[in-house]
Amino acid sequence: MPDSFQTIQSIGSKALLDKLSGFDSFKNSEVVKGIGDDAAVITKSKSSCTLLSTDTYVEGVDFDPTYTPFQHLGYKIVSAGVSDIYAMNGKPVSMLINLAGPNKMSVQMIEYLYKGIYAAGKEHNVELVGGDLKANHANLVVSISVQGEVNKKALTYRAGAGEGDAICVTGDLGGALAGLRILMREKKHWKEHGDESIQPELGDYQFVVKRQLIPEARKDLIETFKEHNVVPTSMIDLTKGLVHDVNELADASELGAQIYQAAIPIAIETRQVADEMQEDVDRYALFGGEDFELMFTLPEKKVEQFVKHFNDFVVIGRMIDREEGLKLQTAEGDIISFDELS
Repeated sequence: MPDSFQTIQSIGSKALLDKLSGFDSFKNSEVVKGIGDDAAVITKSKSSCTLLSTDTYVEGVDFDPTYTPFQHLGYKIVSAGVSDIYAMNGKPVSMLINLAGPNKMSVQMIEYLYKGIYAAGKEHNVELVGGDLKANHANLVVSISVQGEVNKKALTYRAGAGEGDAICVTGDLGGALAGLRILMREKKHWKEHGDESIQPELGDYQFVVKRQLIPEARKDLIETFKEHNVVPTSMIDLTKGLVHDVNELADASELGAQIYQAAIPIAIETRQVADEMQEDVDRYALFGGEDFELMFTLPEKKVEQFVKHFNDFVVIGRMIDREEGLKLQTAEGDIISFDELS
């Protein structure tokens, strides 16, 4: 008898991935790490490894062409791809782009998409070395595969944090969701008025809109790690919201985590959008995603040393015993579990 029908939504993407990776498959001795981290790790030489990562963007699911310029989309796709390599403490080297586009797209649109791809490639020293172009009947689908490299001594996984390690994040959080909220509001206004000549008023929202449309992967952090011979105990890029990604980091390291709400870095521009929308700005940071900042762990003594070389990060919590679970200390001092946040 076949298994009863299950929707993907009913089990979630993580459970589906666990099912797919649970099959008896061929194992290659050169593969150091397969499914389960930001990038796969393959032995390259005695001292270095190759890193491989891939992302797919689907029109109507991952981006809306109504408010996403194709040049920005190209840049964002590359930022997402190289961010996975940086999350392993590696250096991106080359990329492949696969594109399936509908006939409603013009040659000029595709040219703009690739202008963004090449601009981001130049920013991160990544060469576009190939890919595939196909027709698609409905929506635009773009996928990117990035190849990178890392010294074995510098290689950093999601696993590896120790109890008591400080949890650190770069930049600020929630800005990408704030930008998305503004863009969605402007689209709604445009649809309600039905006038294609209406242009959105985004002058006061440039910071958050840029955080959504043209995110910057944190090459600067990885370069500083290398320059000062610092290797984090664990690391992940922030793509699905702080709560989700802290959970991933803690689970991989078989630990719990305590986050300090008052320490979460949120830009004033993000707070202003949340106030305007009459929404909780902390939820932007906790659940927003797509900030493409890096979260890493270090022993407290190393944090004190590293801050002398790189100051665009803050300590937002610490790793604790697994039995204590995942907790948030509110600004008022109350302790609540992550389960209470959803």
